[in-house]
Amino acid sequence: MAVSPIATDAVATSDAAGSRTRLSDNYDTFLVLLTAQLQNQDPMAPMDSTQFTQQLVQFSQVEQQIRTNEQLEGLAGKYQAAAAGAALSYLGRETVLESDKTTLANGRAQWGYSFGQNVDSVTLTVTDARGRPLLQTSGDALAGSHVFNWDGRDNNGNVAPPGVYRLLVGAKNEAGDDVKATMSVRETIRGVDFSGTTPLVITDTGTREIGLIRAVLDG
Repeated sequence: MAVSPIATDAVATSDAAGSRTRLSDNYDTFLVLLTAQLQNQDPMAPMDSTQFTQQLVQFSQVEQQIRTNEQLEGLAGKYQAAAAGAALSYLGRETVLESDKTTLANGRAQWGYSFGQNVDSVTLTVTDARGRPLLQTSGDALAGSHVFNWDGRDNNGNVAPPGVYRLLVGAKNEAGDDVKATMSVRETIRGVDFSGTTPLVITDTGTREIGLIRAVLDG
């Protein structure tokens, strides 16, 4: 089981921290200019204090927004840590994934597909990695979940080599409109990839988003 390293950067500065630094520099500059204006204003025509108050209020609002961003960054970090922990807990476990691709091994491949309604006709097509159709047959048209087992043989009886294959489900209702099927496969989690912003699980057919896991099976 392989686990990709988690990318870290100890010297990176958050956007909120950088914004706070820039705001502090701008605020200091504003105070220097304000002091110079007050010292050099015409006593007979003093500057309007309302403008200063408005600018101070604007600075305060920006500071509050930066603080909000800092808190959101903290929550995002905690969420990523929780997602990483969840992904690691799936290592070596057999899961049900929402996908139309699975592996043919030892002359067996299995897919699940389901409909939320009865359909008029269902055509199942198995394709190879290049998208070439190998087998076409009819499927179950009732609402609910169904399983399709493939023995690796194409329409001519030839045995396909082990590898990754895809099942296409073409379903139509009585009006002739297409009906989308929900696909699922059973695969074992072989590793976890932390190279991106969110962790990915690794199976025999490639990397998958952790959100595609629909169930974790015992044994």
